[in-house]
Amino acid sequence: MIPRFTKNFTAQPHHIDELGHVNNTVWVGWVQEIATAHWDAAAREENHERFFWVVIRHEIDYRGNVAAGESVTGATWIPDPPKGAKSDRLVEFRNSEGKVLVSARTTWAMLDKESQRLVRVRPDVMAPFQSGASD
Repeated sequence: MIPRFTKNFTAQPHHIDELGHVNNTVWVGWVQEIATAHWDAAAREENHERFFWVVIRHEIDYRGNVAAGESVTGATWIPDPPKGAKSDRLVEFRNSEGKVLVSARTTWAMLDKESQRLVRVRPDVMAPFQSGASD
């Protein structure tokens, strides 16, 4: 069970825009990267083989930023039960002082790998991602 997942990110020179900090498109990429890493770390093998996820919505709030060489810790979790084929995910990126710099709520849809059609997210698929779940 991994109800909350964390991953560190360090801003590289190619992440920096003309304002001297991480470009917004990089933050969006980091949101996707941490969500994928969470799925890879927590999902059961049979679900890896049957399903994949696609983003259908990003809602992001920018409250700060980092420059090249600075790091943030990303944390992600699934706050609510899925609705049909959709599941929301929260993501926060904090600096070394613990201040939230960027937060996001993203909506993902689960598809069957073989048919590439939307499928209802079953409770057993989400169990490893929920607090109090057990394998």
